[in-house]
Amino acid sequence: MRTAPTILHLDMDAFYASAEQAAKPSLRGKAVVVGGLGPRGVVATASYEARKFGVHSAMPMGQARRLAPNAAYLVPRFGLYREISDQVMALLRELSPLVEPLSLDEAFVDLEAGGVADDQASALVVGERLRADIKAVTGLAGSVGLAASKMLAKIASEDAKPDGLRLIVPGTERDLLAPMPVRTLPGVGPATGDHLRRGGIATVGEIAEAGGDELVRLLGKSHGSALYAMALARDERPVVAERESKSVSVEDTYDVDIHDRVRVRGEVARLADRCVERLRAAGHSGRTIVLKVRRFDFSTLTRSETLRGPTDDPGVVREAAARLLESVDTTGGVRLLGVGVTGLADYTQEDLFAQAQAQAQAEAAAEAVEALETQREAVQEERAGEAAAEPVSGTVAEPVTAAERRWAAGHDVRHAEYGHGWVQGSGLGRVTVRFETPESTAPGRVRTFRTDDPALEPAEPLPLVAVPEALEPQ
Repeated sequence: MRTAPTILHLDMDAFYASAEQAAKPSLRGKAVVVGGLGPRGVVATASYEARKFGVHSAMPMGQARRLAPNAAYLVPRFGLYREISDQVMALLRELSPLVEPLSLDEAFVDLEAGGVADDQASALVVGERLRADIKAVTGLAGSVGLAASKMLAKIASEDAKPDGLRLIVPGTERDLLAPMPVRTLPGVGPATGDHLRRGGIATVGEIAEAGGDELVRLLGKSHGSALYAMALARDERPVVAERESKSVSVEDTYDVDIHDRVRVRGEVARLADRCVERLRAAGHSGRTIVLKVRRFDFSTLTRSETLRGPTDDPGVVREAAARLLESVDTTGGVRLLGVGVTGLADYTQEDLFAQAQAQAQAEAAAEAVEALETQREAVQEERAGEAAAEPVSGTVAEPVTAAERRWAAGHDVRHAEYGHGWVQGSGLGRVTVRFETPESTAPGRVRTFRTDDPALEPAEPLPLVAVPEALEPQ
């Protein structure tokens, strides 16, 4: 184990919610919750203001609304979050070739491997400079932990939140860990934590006191030995550079169970197309198609089919997913559908015969998808209240014209007269927009329009930090 605190862990603070607050001046300093807004949605991120009410990640959205009814509830803008993440990861890779991303907003960095730090003083300098660079480039705050191991660096960054830096001095680790709850250690979830408590172990120090033999007896050789070593502050896991994806998949959870078989087929076709879009964006192809179905009783089924060679053709993937669906009974209702591709490669070797068969089905599937989208827009129209902006099911009194569009809460729009803004909510044929940008000095004005107003169009997110004119492309 290294003796210098040169493992860095970065964790962006309330990432999605902070990005939304930076983009929307009217939400700064206010409770913001980002996630799925339907009845089965969950919280992806809550701002620190929302956390004061007890809202936290992975909480059901309905519960969050009861705890913080006056918070702003927004649909995620993953395109924006990925752009910011790319900026942050680029800064990390300037420090070292060994960067291990854990998610869009979290990563380990081996500073020693990059030659930028080899002792406590140099590590602190790098950590403070990184935080300043992230703020300058993205406008957002990140917390940094520095230690001699990955486990301790992550504990340090958590202790540094929000917007701070914490270094754990080598030699002090055991004393630091001893009073902490067992859930602090990696790999200790609710089940393991409960099992340890039943054995009279509640803190990390008590794990160390129990000894390795007792931990092996309680948890088994592999898990018990690893946990005992971590309780002694021993963590030899290296920082591993980003691994290639092993699969690409997309899935949707539906607010109301789907019973109509035609609609299920349309959903599977739509998911297959989305999956191929991600596959191509990553520069991959794949040979195994996977269908995931979660039924009304929460039972989850997966079916897979392996092709003769890797493909990135949407027709082939749609056809394979449709074949897999035929083997699944959905008469009781479906609450989740997913389509994935595994066995990834960086080349294609399509089954040309399958593609020819798929062409006719692709056209029919496209028509089904178009009909489904029209149905979705009509369903969304029935939701009352401007703040909800979420799809529901039910009988629609009047059909929705093709010109009307779905406006997700928090997403960007541009109006021919009023300029750039974001959707506060929509329903009953109306959409409410607040017109402001990241550079606005005060909350923007609010206007309401018909959902089919030709002057209102979806827009791309604006940068959170203005690019200096000298750096703009010529």
